Amino acid sequence: MPPKFGTSGLRGLVTELTNDLVSQYVQAFLDICPKGHEIYLGWDLRPSSEKIAGMVSTTIQGAHRDVERCGVLPTPALALAAQKEGCAAIMVTGSHIPADRNGLKFYTPEGEITKEQEAQITANLRPVLSQANLPSPMRGIDALGDYAARYINSFGAGALKGLRIGVYQHSSVARDVMVDITRALGATPIPLAPSDTFIPVDTEALDPETRSMLAGWCSEHKLDAVISTDGDADRPMVADAEGRIVPGDVLGALTSLSLGAEIICTPISSNTMIAQMPEFRQIQTTRIGSPYVIDAMEQVLADNPKAKVVGYEANGGFLLGYETNGMAPLLTRDCMLPMLAPLAMAQRFGVTLAQLVSTLPPRFTAADRIKGIETAASKAFIASLSGDTAARAAFFADAGAETALDETDGLRVTFDTGEIVHLRPSGNAPELRCYAEADSADRAGDLVNSYLSKLQAQLG
Repeated sequence: MPPKFGTSGLRGLVTELTNDLVSQYVQAFLDICPKGHEIYLGWDLRPSSEKIAGMVSTTIQGAHRDVERCGVLPTPALALAAQKEGCAAIMVTGSHIPADRNGLKFYTPEGEITKEQEAQITANLRPVLSQANLPSPMRGIDALGDYAARYINSFGAGALKGLRIGVYQHSSVARDVMVDITRALGATPIPLAPSDTFIPVDTEALDPETRSMLAGWCSEHKLDAVISTDGDADRPMVADAEGRIVPGDVLGALTSLSLGAEIICTPISSNTMIAQMPEFRQIQTTRIGSPYVIDAMEQVLADNPKAKVVGYEANGGFLLGYETNGMAPLLTRDCMLPMLAPLAMAQRFGVTLAQLVSTLPPRFTAADRIKGIETAASKAFIASLSGDTAARAAFFADAGAETALDETDGLRVTFDTGEIVHLRPSGNAPELRCYAEADSADRAGDLVNSYLSKLQAQLG
């Protein structure tokens, strides 16, 4: 599959992200984003990223624009720094996908590019004159320090006092700043398993070995929680004191409560528990992908600039649409806020993280994927089910009778049991994802495993 835009950014095999192709996408972005002479540039820790960043830098300078090389740092830290200075930004990252792939994320001074801007970039691709690699010094912008200060100042020194928090570092660009922030908030951070080899952690689909490892760390180190992120740190991972993962859309609901949000914009795949929570007066569902969430949030803010609106995805990436607790709005996925807010909330109420989660309406989600399924094959199979009631009834026979069908993004079927199964091709990798929702965590997991097995048998 050639490089293309997925749910968030351009993605493709490293071998296909040639100098010419990278230059074309960067130049097209510069053409449609005239605001701000300087472009902020960052990259993640996968082996190919710094070299690709060099070509991005060369292209920016060849277009007679200045580049601020911020180095290795979380994507939201880069976006925050650029937003503060009214600059655009480019992040070289493949996020959670394997190291043989990489990509580019583009930011205007207002935040992530929209789907409309994405289409404009694609339409404006053109050959760019090749140039010798131009050196661009790193001039000392403390984007990482400003990012840490955002949370330290907002939550306060004692917000996590007394907690022992494991920090699964692996190859996350946030592996050190997570330690710094939690320590500054009063916790005792325990750094765990840093890696010099890139590890593609998908916080939305952790394998059994990783889950077992988390539980082992909790027992061994007497931890109250474990936190981590994906490769570029725009998705959180949080486990409770038993090593049980708290799903991203549960973190999103708790963070929204903690901040006093009134309106939530979230993809159709997120846990429907929020519809049962009276604190939220409006829930707006979208297609999967942060650009769609941002578009929905911007529409809310266009109608009411003072709206207390937030967004989050099932992967946990959180978007803040209004100023609160000293934090400026940040319309890009962030990992730190949905990790810190639930932990601080639990401490404030004098309960464990698991006890806090148990106060939410009893709806549970699960998600996993089959790798190696080409997008075309996934789409064709889903289309065959979408257009044939009898075929759906046969495929989903074990789940019950269909009561609702939603094709906002993929195929999402609700059954007379109240359970939900949602099938969707990945937007940036050859994977087919399955989401499920039920009244127990075990049942949601069983649904995912059952239908992934069916899909593997038919498509694998």
